[in-house]
Amino acid sequence: MVFDKLRELLAAQLGVDEDSITPDTNILDDLGADSLDVMELISTLEDEFNIIITDERIRELTTVKEVCDFLERLI
Repeated sequence: MVFDKLRELLAAQLGVDEDSITPDTNILDDLGADSLDVMELISTLEDEFNIIITDERIRELTTVKEVCDFLERLI
């Protein structure tokens, strides 16, 4: 569930095909996200899942799987 929602949000925000996003996809390198995209994604995730993501934590999350695992622990 979290993976599907994250994939949907990433595809919409970055204008990529959902099918191109796998758990191993690197958000910066593979999807071409820049720092503004990451900040927008954080805001979207915080709103969507009603959580707070600290700057320190977000630096550790580079792949879709890492973000999913992080979100699953919080919700």
